[in-house]
Amino acid sequence: MELKKHWFALSRSAIPQILGWVNLRPEESERTWLMFAFYTTTSIGLRWAEDGTVALFLGKYGANSLPLIYIAGAAMSAVLSFFYSWLQKILPLRVVIVAIAPCMVLPLLLLRVGLELPDAIITIFMLRLWVDALYIVNDLNTSIAANQLFNIREIKRAYPLVSSGMLVADVISGFSLPLLLQAVGLHNVILVAVPVILLGTPILVYLTNNYQQAFRDTPRRFVEDTISTNRRLKGPLKRYAWQLFAFFGLVQGIGLLIDFQYLSQLDLKFNGQEIASFLGLFGGILGLCELATQWFVSSRVLERLGVFSTAAILPVSVACLLPLFIFGLNLFPISQAQNLFWSLILVKFLDELLRYTFVNSSGPVLFQPIPDSLRSHAQTLSAGIAEASSMGIIGIVILATLWLSHLLGLSKNTILVGETIFFACVCIRLIFALRSRYVDLLVLSAERGQINNTNLDLRTLKYAVIEALQRNGTDSDKRSCIELLSQIDPERVGEVLAPLLPTLSSELQQQSLEVILVGGANPAYLPLVQGLLDDHTSSPEVIALALRYLWLSSTKRELQPLENYLHPEEKPVIRATAAALLLHQGTPKHKLTATKTLRRMLTHQQENERVCAVRALRQAVYLQTLRLNIPNLLQDESLGVRCAVLETIAATHLEEYYSALVQGLYYKSTRRTAIQALVQLEDEALPILLLVATNIYKPEVVRMYSWRAIGQIGTIEAVKTLRLYLEKSWGSTRRNILRTLLKMPKEKTIEYVLDPEGDGLVEKLIEQELATLGQIYAACIDLQRVSMNLESTEPVGQMLDLLQQGLYDLQTDTIERVLLLLKLIYPVENIQAVLSNLRSHNGSHLARGLEILDYTLKLRCKPVLLTVLDQRSIQDKLDSLLELKLLSNQRLEPKDRLRHLLDLPNSLSDWCLACCFYYAQAARIGLKTTQILTSLRHPSCIVREAAIGYLVLVSPRVVSEILPQLQNDPHPLVAAQVQRLMARLEMAH
Repeated sequence: MELKKHWFALSRSAIPQILGWVNLRPEESERTWLMFAFYTTTSIGLRWAEDGTVALFLGKYGANSLPLIYIAGAAMSAVLSFFYSWLQKILPLRVVIVAIAPCMVLPLLLLRVGLELPDAIITIFMLRLWVDALYIVNDLNTSIAANQLFNIREIKRAYPLVSSGMLVADVISGFSLPLLLQAVGLHNVILVAVPVILLGTPILVYLTNNYQQAFRDTPRRFVEDTISTNRRLKGPLKRYAWQLFAFFGLVQGIGLLIDFQYLSQLDLKFNGQEIASFLGLFGGILGLCELATQWFVSSRVLERLGVFSTAAILPVSVACLLPLFIFGLNLFPISQAQNLFWSLILVKFLDELLRYTFVNSSGPVLFQPIPDSLRSHAQTLSAGIAEASSMGIIGIVILATLWLSHLLGLSKNTILVGETIFFACVCIRLIFALRSRYVDLLVLSAERGQINNTNLDLRTLKYAVIEALQRNGTDSDKRSCIELLSQIDPERVGEVLAPLLPTLSSELQQQSLEVILVGGANPAYLPLVQGLLDDHTSSPEVIALALRYLWLSSTKRELQPLENYLHPEEKPVIRATAAALLLHQGTPKHKLTATKTLRRMLTHQQENERVCAVRALRQAVYLQTLRLNIPNLLQDESLGVRCAVLETIAATHLEEYYSALVQGLYYKSTRRTAIQALVQLEDEALPILLLVATNIYKPEVVRMYSWRAIGQIGTIEAVKTLRLYLEKSWGSTRRNILRTLLKMPKEKTIEYVLDPEGDGLVEKLIEQELATLGQIYAACIDLQRVSMNLESTEPVGQMLDLLQQGLYDLQTDTIERVLLLLKLIYPVENIQAVLSNLRSHNGSHLARGLEILDYTLKLRCKPVLLTVLDQRSIQDKLDSLLELKLLSNQRLEPKDRLRHLLDLPNSLSDWCLACCFYYAQAARIGLKTTQILTSLRHPSCIVREAAIGYLVLVSPRVVSEILPQLQNDPHPLVAAQVQRLMARLEMAH
């Protein structure tokens, strides 16, 4: 019994270590090992069948007939791939994956019977053809099943192990084939291979039933009916699929050219039985090397170098090493034939090693950007049919090469080597093209693509807006067009809108005149605007704007007509506009009359009169005695009047009332107007906004909108101010500044926020945030040791649960700031796609987000960041941060860890800081005096309340001395707490 317990404990500790050696995680292990077992068993049978049929074929036909196999095999494989794709349309995917192997091996038995016929030449040819097609379909079936079972990040770790089943099969079948040949003979190898191939089917049955959520229950034709057009393989997806088609075709073509040259050399050197034995031993030795590479190297290379660098290793090696081997062996005293033989043996060894390790591992990952519902179909076309087509093309190329070499008297081997190197170079170039589309398609699949002004043709857009204004459309559409036109070409907006004024509605006329006046009143449009003034159907707002336009653009101003608009029967907006214009440039008599008019309007009982008068004051340079009315107007019961006063203060630069603009940020009703007014002041408003934004005792929402206002000011000084405080700030303040910066044009942030050398500032801030995360993870681990020994119903356990939840929320806030920092230096749509995928609870979406991040970031801390964002244990995340040396590896006792956390108040949220005091109070942990005193002055009431509660417990004498100083606390919660404590102390005395 004791031995059994020790064995169980040993296995529990050994399994994680073994999984770590092969770079696999526990939650992926069952799926991975089952797929590995399936692929191994089927591959052993296929390898026996292949080596046996190759020996039979070379014995009957010779190596020069291989191109015919390639051409015929292309047609056969293409037909089978189309058949496989067609089956997915009429049957559920799980049925297709399970049934394809039994259906494919039955013809092998029939062909074996055909070998007993007197003339079996055609049978041998068909047998070789069918086994090659079986290989392609089996690899395709395995790849599709793995893509359904694993997400984009899991498959990088799991598929190298799954595909190593082929390598294990190479070893087993390679070393066992000579013995099998002696036991049953060359003709009967197939009879042994077929049942071994079928052994993999029960494993697939178990996988498809146990992981039903990964496989469709309906045929693809029903799924396609529900997919929107933009999700089909059109546009970028279609181009990417064709590039994949070319990539797999080129890789297959390189392998076939090498294989033809390799088998040609074997045909010259050995007979049929010797070829089969050599192939077996060569496959066994190669399989051992492949197995070691695949288990311990491939997945790590794939994770560190990425899928494209890994896939490029094969063509780069072939292009560089093939000529090197041929010329290098000339240095040894061997014949030209021996030189070529050993060169091709080495190249074949290298090709097989890299093909069945790095390329096989990379293949399924390349299909992950394609939507799930279309992936298996695209995989069938791009991988299956591409490889089949490549066989046919390479067969024709080899036949042409043989004919050309014979015709011209050239060496066929030299031409074939040159063709192999050429195809390898084309493949390298194609990999670069694939890489450029990979991340874009991942972002597209996250449905977070955005349009920004960097990819707009402004001239084309302007003409489109003009056409929309001239057409018969709704006013809301035209209003949007006018607003857009004012943004893309504010200086020449009058050229477009002035001729259209007579045809527009009153609301659009008003909007157009306001936009034109912002750009300046141009005398060229005076006749058009005068027409609006003479039109009796024009609205009062249009007449007022036209009056102002005429007055500002005319060089010969006549004041008497303006005075006529001051009569009480005129509409308030017209009367106020005329008075403001007279106040601006009228004679002393006119200014006196205008002042009296505006004063009457400012104190009028009707709200509309007061609003119009206040708005008119914005046009006056000197308010003279009217400014005395502003304090009363700021307290006006009408929201419209108060907002109009704020606009007037900014327009006339009344410095003594700037505090009213800041006060407007406190109230939701006036906040928007106050921000617009402050933005209008530009750099003049920066000092007063900074006083609010950096004051920790101001409400958080007011501080946030103060930073937002600084960002909307957008001057060089404002942007430099944001950069300065971005570096100095922590927590919510840094988050507010980041959100402000991200709303600004990218050009400004690049020029004035980021370092001239690049992204050094952002990387420094990201590492700061990661160091904060490290402190949180260390605290979680240290405190977890305590929670294991506590009941959640105990007071200490309850407070500890609160603290741990506070630390978890702090992790979320810190990661959010990291992603905001990344948006500063990388495409916003990429990081937004990452964010949306990380928020999903779906493992596949999370993996896609991490993949986008992996191919987007170029930071030193990228591996750590990917680990932190992944679903890894807290210990794994902390270990990755320790590797980057962002914090010291120091395990502390829970009480020491708590004190350490309180020494980092800037890094903690208010709630987390309060939870530290709650836990210290429940666990009776002594804290530093400075920590307590600092928290008693904290701007958040929950922290002050928690600090007072802690102090009552640990030092009642000190509490009695400081309570009188705290009884005037501005927050009712803390004030009530202090009153209760003071009453309790009085009763005690």
